[in-house]
Amino acid sequence: MSLWNFKIWKLSHSPFNSLICKCLALVVAALVLRAVLFPNFSGVDVRGKLVVSDIRARPLEKDSDYGIRQGKYVEVPQIVWGLNNQKIAFARACLTARMLNRTLLMPSLSASLFYKEIDQLQPISFDKLFQFRKFNSLCNGFVRLGQYSELLNQTEVLELQKGSGRKWTLVRDFDQLKEFSRDPYDQYEVIRIVGKNPFLWHDHWPVKDYAKVFECLALVDEFAKEADRVVSKIRAVGGEAIGEKLAPELGQGANGVRSKLQPMPYMAVHMRIEKDWMIHCKKLEQRSNINEICSSKEEIIERVGNIKELSKPTVIYLAVADSLLEDKTILNGWQEGLLPFEKKKLGVSQIYDKYPYLIKSAIDYEVCLRADVFVGNSFSTFSSLIALERTQKMIRMGVSSSCNNSIRWPSYAYNIMGDFGGPRKWLTNMSDTSLQAISYGSNHVTC
Repeated sequence: MSLWNFKIWKLSHSPFNSLICKCLALVVAALVLRAVLFPNFSGVDVRGKLVVSDIRARPLEKDSDYGIRQGKYVEVPQIVWGLNNQKIAFARACLTARMLNRTLLMPSLSASLFYKEIDQLQPISFDKLFQFRKFNSLCNGFVRLGQYSELLNQTEVLELQKGSGRKWTLVRDFDQLKEFSRDPYDQYEVIRIVGKNPFLWHDHWPVKDYAKVFECLALVDEFAKEADRVVSKIRAVGGEAIGEKLAPELGQGANGVRSKLQPMPYMAVHMRIEKDWMIHCKKLEQRSNINEICSSKEEIIERVGNIKELSKPTVIYLAVADSLLEDKTILNGWQEGLLPFEKKKLGVSQIYDKYPYLIKSAIDYEVCLRADVFVGNSFSTFSSLIALERTQKMIRMGVSSSCNNSIRWPSYAYNIMGDFGGPRKWLTNMSDTSLQAISYGSNHVTC
């Protein structure tokens, strides 16, 4: 063997060469794995954190630096109006911050309806109602909430004036947001958005983006436990009432029947017949030329009673704003086998009475959300968001449509006539490109 051939043979059989091959193999494997798991990986930022370039579906330039930054913030005005208008406003603020690639500074909500309880209007911090850390954990990588204590220089604030009026179009609003996502505006630590309530901002995001934000909202333990108490009371009192009703037929005691029916299912009806709602809905019908918005007490009772899939006897929780209700006969006129309860008859008035409007509404929302059957008004944001979350729940359970008769957790819109004179089955269109139907109501409920 020549000296040259010997050197080649020695190099090819050396441990060093084997090590190089192994390293190259590991590098190739790592590149393939990264391409599969992180197809949009863009590198590492100055803090050493992974940067993913396409974790959001925002329609900006493809070469934009996507990701939720923690060193840049958006500040929004105090959020007002009803609970679910406030939730929509909050989600819209989150998605605006997301589009600007910024963290949303934790906003203030309003404890009461500002046009009804002016003397009680007071800001309430987001984390007094919803869990701050849990929100960021559930929405990690999608949107982020920050605290004012994170700011390095509170004087470095740029104001973004939201436009209004007919000339301020959807396109102009979107162009403004794109402009403020770039330098020199993007250099500011805080962009403070001033102008109208975020609920009234232009909507640039699909329903599924709003739904993702709503899924991250969890009541603080204090109010979640209050909702637990109300639900437990509904099931217990309903079980006793049904047990007493069935006992003579079955020839046994009420307690024996009740034990067999546990956990007691219940229906929740969001009964919008308060004075302020009737004024609002009648004006809305005139403006929109739609006669499927307002529903009288009698119409609601009749349509609920005509739900063919409903097994009787059934316990019904009536979710109604008691302080605004003029009709005190809402428990009268229900069909045989339908057992209605409101807060006073249920014995839970003391739970609600100690809280301002926002907390009362949040507890009622949870009670309706957990119901086995929900019936509401499709032009109410309260009802609409419950229908949306219940649709999400069914999708997570692998259900493709809630229009089937045998589906669990069905929702209905009593203001729209359905089969057999009952309310229309209600399923939120999760592929909708805007939240218009949820924000302002619609008589299109998919089913």
